[in-house]
Order: sequence, then structure tokens, then C-alpha cells
Amino acid sequence: MAPDAHPWGWPTVTTHAADRLRRVALPVGGIGTGTISLGGRGNLLDWELFNRPAKGFTPESFLCVRVAGDGVRDGQQTRVLEGVLPDTEYDGPLGSPTPLHGLPRFRRATFAAAYPFGTVTLADPDVPLDITLGAFNPLVPGDADASGLPVAILRIRLRNKGAQDLDVSLAASVHNVLGRQPGAELPDGNGYELVGGNGCTTLVGRTTVDPTAESWGTLALSLLDAEATSARTSWAKRSWGDSLLDFWQDFSHDGLLDEPDLPARVPTGSLTTGRRLAPGEHLDVTLVIAWHVPNRRGWRHDLAPPPDHSHSEDVVGNHYATRFVDAADVVDHVAAHLPALEKRTLALTGAVAASDLPTAVQDAALSNLAVLRSTTCFRIEDGTFLGWEGSMADHGSCHGSCTHVWNYQYALEQLHPDLAWSMREVELVHSLDERGLMSFRAGLPLATTGTGWRVAAADGQMGALVRLHRTWRLSGDTERLRALWPHARRALEFAWVEKGWDADRDGVMEGCQHNTMDVEYYGPNGVGQSWYLAALAACVDLATAVGDDDFATTCTDLLERGARATDALLFNGDYYEQDVRPPGTADAIAEGLRIRYAGDSPFVGSDDLVEPVLQIGPGCGTDQLAGHAMAVLSGLDDRLDPAHVATAVRSVNRENHRDDLTAHVNHMRSYALGDEAGLLNCTYPRGNRPARPFPYSEEVWTGFEHTAAVCLALEGEHDLAAEVVGDVRDRHDGMRRNPFNEVECGNHYVRSMASFALLHAWPRAVVDRVADTLTVAPVPGRWVVVAGDRVGHVVVTVGPEGATAAYEPVLGDAFATVRVNTD
Repeated sequence: MAPDAHPWGWPTVTTHAADRLRRVALPVGGIGTGTISLGGRGNLLDWELFNRPAKGFTPESFLCVRVAGDGVRDGQQTRVLEGVLPDTEYDGPLGSPTPLHGLPRFRRATFAAAYPFGTVTLADPDVPLDITLGAFNPLVPGDADASGLPVAILRIRLRNKGAQDLDVSLAASVHNVLGRQPGAELPDGNGYELVGGNGCTTLVGRTTVDPTAESWGTLALSLLDAEATSARTSWAKRSWGDSLLDFWQDFSHDGLLDEPDLPARVPTGSLTTGRRLAPGEHLDVTLVIAWHVPNRRGWRHDLAPPPDHSHSEDVVGNHYATRFVDAADVVDHVAAHLPALEKRTLALTGAVAASDLPTAVQDAALSNLAVLRSTTCFRIEDGTFLGWEGSMADHGSCHGSCTHVWNYQYALEQLHPDLAWSMREVELVHSLDERGLMSFRAGLPLATTGTGWRVAAADGQMGALVRLHRTWRLSGDTERLRALWPHARRALEFAWVEKGWDADRDGVMEGCQHNTMDVEYYGPNGVGQSWYLAALAACVDLATAVGDDDFATTCTDLLERGARATDALLFNGDYYEQDVRPPGTADAIAEGLRIRYAGDSPFVGSDDLVEPVLQIGPGCGTDQLAGHAMAVLSGLDDRLDPAHVATAVRSVNRENHRDDLTAHVNHMRSYALGDEAGLLNCTYPRGNRPARPFPYSEEVWTGFEHTAAVCLALEGEHDLAAEVVGDVRDRHDGMRRNPFNEVECGNHYVRSMASFALLHAWPRAVVDRVADTLTVAPVPGRWVVVAGDRVGHVVVTVGPEGATAAYEPVLGDAFATVRVNTD
């Protein structure tokens, strides 16, 4: 659907229908606020408002429409604003388990999306209305507060497509779920209050639970731009489920609601609006569901058996709750600023949709931004940005803003450099000890337990330095860099400690390297070296910028020697492998490099240090050039042989891709199955596969696939890159998996945001806001550029006289210099 054909001018990247609606759930909410998801058929599901995940928590909250007049079957119809249930939701021990399963719905539904916008269209031959239901939450590049509003904005258009006048009414109902505790009934005493003002009609929900409880707060349902014709502050108290029947009969009678004689124990609030529509006329309605739940808890930080990395009792708060008094205050803010918020949100989505990027690439880049707004990410009271690796059904997955996972994502630095700076402070100040060891999982509260993990990940610590460089170049904030530089220098120098990663300071990490595979590698390996060389290149640039010239010289020497050694030692003619070097004993390993949980845990690396297991060995790892890719997109030269890099990138695609996984043996977790295509994490095309390779070698991770696609695009292999991304998005087509949830170790997994790098990788764009330059390769087309509060297109033209590039701003300023790099 083109923007000019959409009722509100929203772009469309993908469309889902029929069986491909089944798993669609688009999270609607701000960064660090929680979300409500818009289902593929228009249902509101997964109400994750209470500071932790709640997949499957779907209260009886819904929209419905009543239409009466000639041309309507039986003269009047009332329908839930949803498509019919898929047949997978028909069966259960008590019949269908789906909320509101027995209510009339629309026979046809389609879902169109360009995240964060989702649009459901509904139709039924018995109802002469064209119905469009849309939902979004503001996502404004460079403005974290505008992108951090605890609100779901719903748009509804009801158009009379018949030949006769119709009386049309809309009702919105929200169950007061405040005070919810998993596995327990909702508390007594919840209530709604009807308030007006600022052009809004609002039901404000409150609860009587302890004000220190995690689920204490306020909830609001508001009608913004249409007159409320009636309201209920509660449904009726009835036995045998007759509260729903009472509501349905009351609304179906005349499109209005009366307050019940006796309110329900846990109230559902409802608002109605409507009017008579002439043929061709439409009614537009904007509804807002807002929430304010301030008492966020921290995360546990224990190594005791079994490791407990779930939620703690420490109250760290929510940043958004410091900006608003309650949910009604949120509604007032949104009502006053909605046109501007929507326009600024359209800047990013519209720019991506209007580019020449393949559809699958557009889809992957935008849809995975849902991670930033899911329960995986949050901002504590002082505004610091933190994140889990992902989200389980009712708790976070793998705490601590894990450095070796956050390494792979690109979205945060490009969209919100201010939040990225706060993450750099967590890594380089709160998580760094006096030796320079960076705890790869940060503790909360930061002031007392930030370094409590006391284990460093080699890839994560080196990657944090590359991300510091990237954050600086994308923001242009040299003063912040100066403040963090002493910590960054100490973090790099930690690589050179006795018995450490590179104790002999030759530019090659031979030591014990804990890494993103949750084990330790012993000896130099491709992916570890890619991060180390990128970090050395970054520190050359950073040290020069702050006037630490001697250290820049040291890093340059190590970088040049390390790159030569990497190509000589690890490149086997096809790809970069591992040179396994057993330490022999634990005494040969510096403190803090090897993770050992207290007691007996199955989730550790090799116990045998003479012939260590769980290594890459001669394997071809899909992410072997992850650090190299980030270096290139940051304008850095890691000095690796370009011909070797190009060969390795193509080898990964050739050796690790599978068109069909039916015969594939995977003893671990399966994120791709059966007839699906994907890239395996590692293969052994030259043989000599270890009896026990690293744990996840046979799995398929979307974050690794996107990383491989980025590497292919940087090498000019755009068709192959598009195929890799297309395989991922085909697996997330709405039928088998949710398009807005690429799972790894949990829902909304951080590594999937590697896909955002594809925007800049396609034209090999390098943004430098320090120098105010934009550099691209001679790749003809219209490409997206995102750098904080600057969003636009760079249009590259290639002709007989060479290549030219012109930047067209969509949001923010232009660049002082735009050039084409033909090297």
C-alpha cells in the first residue's frame, strides 16, 4: 500500500494475510516502557506493561463496532474489530482458549506493516463498511524521550461503502489489569474514573495494591478526536460470564452504554463514539492507551548454582515515570504533540520504504527495531539505558547489557546516540575494575554491583571499544569521548596483562577468551581477531582525537603486526579459522578470563585445559568477520588483506548456507527447521570437525545471518546478501514465526538488530559527524542514511564520467561534505 493510498499516509513494506496472520504481533510501546502488541487480525495481545515480559497475557480488552441501516444483514450487526480466529485457536480442554472466542468477527483481514506502523484492514459481506485499524508508537531518531512514551496509539477509520446511510458506533474496552502478579488473580479495589479536558475523554484506571509493588501504577483509555457518546467505568457484576453478555447486549441495542447497577470486582472501562455516515463518508477515531508503572526492579547478578539472572528486589525505577505524573498526564502530552510525533516518526519509516533497498532488507532493518521497544530494553530512573539479551515468557533472558551480544547490534548508536553514550558509560565506568577488566554483565544497582560479575569477554570488551568509536563518530561529541578515554585506554591495556589475551603484545590474542558462545576459546581465532584488530584501529583514531599520540603509535604498531599475523596464521586459503593453543593448567590463565560457576553447572567451557573441547578449530564461523564489518562501517582500516576478507566472506555463504534443513543434525536449540533455508553458525568444509565443537555450532542465529549479509553487501555481493536476509524473513513470515520477533536466547533478541547495519552497508556508507562528512561507494541508487537526528537519502549516480552522490535530508540537517570513495 503506497503512502498516498493509506488512510493516514503510512508506508507499507510487507503485507500478511490468511495463514500468515497467525503469528503476527507488532509491539506497540516506547523504549523502556513496555508494550501492547497488535495482532495480525487486529487483536490486542501480550500486555507487557509491568516491567517484565508477559507473553500470552491477553486480557479481554478490545474494539468493536455496531452498524445499523439498510444493506446491513438483519438490519444491524455488532462485530469485534478483528479477523476470524485461525483454526489453530479452535481447540482446548474447554474449547477455544482465545479471549472473546465466541464473539462475531470479520471474515477477511490483512495486515500491512512498516515498523513501527501496523495496519489491519477488515471486511465482511454482511457489514457495508471499509474498516482500517492502525497502531503505532512514536519512534523519532535522535529523540529518546519522544521515542520513550508509554502509550499505544490506535487509529480507526470506518467508511460507509454502501448506497444507504448507516448509523455507526465504535466501542473501546480495556480491562483494568493494574496490580497483576503472574499466576494470581487481579486484585480487588481497582477502579476507573471518567475525566475530561484538553479535548480528550479519558478513563483513568487506578489500583489499591501496595504503592511499592512492581505492578502498581495507573492506566488510561482516551478518546482524542471524536465526541464520546457514552462511557462505562465498569462492566456489570454478573455470574456465569454474563458481564460480557451484558456489555454486548447493551452496546448492540443502540450503540451506547449505560453504567451497570452493580460494578464488576475487576472493572473493564469502555468508551463509545459514533454518528450517521452517508454513502462514501467516513469516521476517523484516535484512541490512546497509556500506562504509568514506575517501580521497575533490577536484575540478579549471582554465580551461585544454578545461576540466577532474573529480576531482583532492588528498585531502579523507570525514566519515563519521572517525566509524567500518571497515565492521564501521558495522554495530555500525546494529545498536545501527536501530529508532530507522527510526522517525525514517518521520517525514518518513510525514508526506508522509499529507498532502493530490497524489500526483505527494508523489512529486516525496521521490524527488528521492535527489540528496542520490547521488554528486553529499559531506562532506569536516571535515564541510563540497559538491556537483557532477550526476553523469556515472564522474565528477562541473560542480564547485564551483555557486551558480547550487544556487540552485534547497530540500531542504538544510529538512532539514539545519547542512549548509546549511556551504555558506553555503563561499560567503561560502572563495569570496569581497577585493572581494566570489564565485567561483561553489568550489575544493578550500578554504583554498588556494576563490576560484580568479575569476568571479561574478550570479544565483548574489544567490541565495546569499537562501539565507543562508532558512538563518537555518529554523534560528533568529542567532549564525552575525552571524559571516557582514560577508561577506554585501560580497557584496551587489559588485553596485555600477564597471562592475558595478548600478553606478549604482538597483536594476536593467544590467551583464554570467553566469548559469545558462552565458552572460552584457547588460541587465536578469526572472530576474536576481527574484534581485536577493530579495537586497535578504533583506539588509534580515538587516541589521536584526544591528543594521546604515544598511545596511538603503540596501537598502530600492534595493529599492523597483528593484522599480518592474522592473515599468516589463521587464513587457510578460504576463511579464517582457529589455531587452538591449550593453556595446560588454570595457572596459565589470568584471573577473570574464565567463567566458573560456583558448584556444578553444565553451562561452562572446557574442563580439560590440555586438550580443550568446545573450540572452533578448523571451522568456518559465520560471524568470523563481525568486528571487521563494524570497523568498515565506522571508517576504520583493520589492515586485514582485502583479498583474504573477500574470499572469507564468500566462503561463509558458500559453505554455511543450507537450502533445506530436513536432514540437518542439531542437538541444541532450533531456530530454523525442516524445509527452511539459513546459514549454520559454523561448518567444517575441510574436515577435522571436533568431536565436541563449541555448543551452538549447529544452530542458526538470525544475528549471525544478518552479520554475514552485511559483510556480503560491503563486498558488493548485494544479490547474495539479499538472499541471506530473504531466508531469514521468509522464516518469519507470520505463519510459523512473528515477523517482529527474531528469537535466539529469548524473544526480541538483541543480536537481531545487526540487520540495521544493512542500511549503511548496502552503499558502504560511512557517517562522520565529527568531520560532518558522508562517504559512500559507487553503488547506484537511493539509499538510506540514519545518524541520530539526521535521516535522509543519499542518491548515487554512476555514469561515463564517474560517480556522484547527493544527500537529500528527510529529518535534520545536511552534511557539509558528501563524497564517493572509489578506492
